[in-house]
Amino acid sequence: MDNKAFRLWDLPTRIFHWSLVLAVASALVSGQLGGNLIDWHGRIGLLVVGLIVFRLVWGVLGSTYARFGQFLPTPARIKAYLANQWQGEGHNPLGALSVLGLLGLLTAQVLTGLVANDDIAFTGPLFDLVGKAVSNRLTGLHHLLSDLLIGLIVLHLAAIVFYVRIKKQNLVKPMITGWQEGEGKSASGGGWLALILALALAGLVVYGASGAWLPPPPPAAAVETPNW
Repeated sequence: MDNKAFRLWDLPTRIFHWSLVLAVASALVSGQLGGNLIDWHGRIGLLVVGLIVFRLVWGVLGSTYARFGQFLPTPARIKAYLANQWQGEGHNPLGALSVLGLLGLLTAQVLTGLVANDDIAFTGPLFDLVGKAVSNRLTGLHHLLSDLLIGLIVLHLAAIVFYVRIKKQNLVKPMITGWQEGEGKSASGGGWLALILALALAGLVVYGASGAWLPPPPPAAAVETPNW
């Protein structure tokens, strides 16, 4: 690697990114098709829970450009960016808004999905904590959020195309290789301890979201068969 390139995205951030892309795409397809895929839809939802928790922790403990504090879209940063006066690496202020919007929307999506039901055979793993009436309302919200999520993803992809075609800046390549062309300070921080902690917390939250800790439902009452 020549001197006019620097390390931008660390490996955990890149694995998270592409894992989330595949998980969200799979969740949208399985949710739309339904049927026998609805159980997989639920499993993928738990994966998304783990990915989100990992990213939230990594946004505090990860390497330089993965940290939320590095790209937090403050009003001053947004104003500077719109005036073509912003300088920085990683997510620009508008890109940061998109990232935080996607994370927030996905969080709401998985939280409602954990207690949703399809009125047929599927219930979310935490359905018993809220009951049918609340579940029905949150299921409707879950479907609405799905439409909003698709819209935000389309905007996200359109922004990537805009940067490639108009600004001649490839945002995808650094998320694959980890390297950004040009001069800049390579990312630092993160490390094994932070990674282990992020994975452990993600696993713990997935276990809680799975409902495995809930007591099993009471056995169905026996039905007496008449003696005739």
